[in-house]
Amino acid sequence: MNIILLGAPGAGKGTQAEVISDRLSIPTISTGNIIREALKTGTEMGLKAKSYMEAGQLVPDEVVIGIIKERLAKDDCQNGFILDGFPRTIPQAEALDNMGIVIDKVIDIEVTDEAIIKRMSGRRVCEKCGASYHMEYKRPQEDGVCDKCAGTLVQRKDDHPDTVKARLEVYHKETEPLKGYYEKQGKLSVIQGQDTVEQTTAHILKAVEA
Repeated sequence: MNIILLGAPGAGKGTQAEVISDRLSIPTISTGNIIREALKTGTEMGLKAKSYMEAGQLVPDEVVIGIIKERLAKDDCQNGFILDGFPRTIPQAEALDNMGIVIDKVIDIEVTDEAIIKRMSGRRVCEKCGASYHMEYKRPQEDGVCDKCAGTLVQRKDDHPDTVKARLEVYHKETEPLKGYYEKQGKLSVIQGQDTVEQTTAHILKAVEA
């Protein structure tokens, strides 16, 4: 089964992708990961991506799509895959269709902007060992100090409320229209994010296996 996971930054797509991957024994294809892999292995498309990145430019769609195509041609994708982080725009979705890649299900995880901002801006990470905490859901024993190594806990730039809001604006403008695109194809399942990861997972697996 070929699946696309949609959802705003912070909606928990990565966690859910792992669960679906384990359940169906198919790989998760994360755009960031495969671009890094293409750079590392020096594929033709990887080298093209590297030239743009070294020039401080965004990697254009045709190169990203070329890297995706290379990855989906590998043996482990023959029984299906999960795309996380691609497509991000209607043109990318159209390019995927034009490649002859048939998508069976598109799962959209819906979480309110307010909940995402609260979730992400509350995260703290240890500068020393990388342990993760949350100011509401997983507080350290002592404020600002890591339980494991006594390192300093900091808020990553990506988790700052202003950064999160800016990322959400881009998502609503560029990626959210994909819901309508795939709804017209009869492939969209909208899943409301629940209070716990496990509850959301149960709804997603039900939609995937329907």
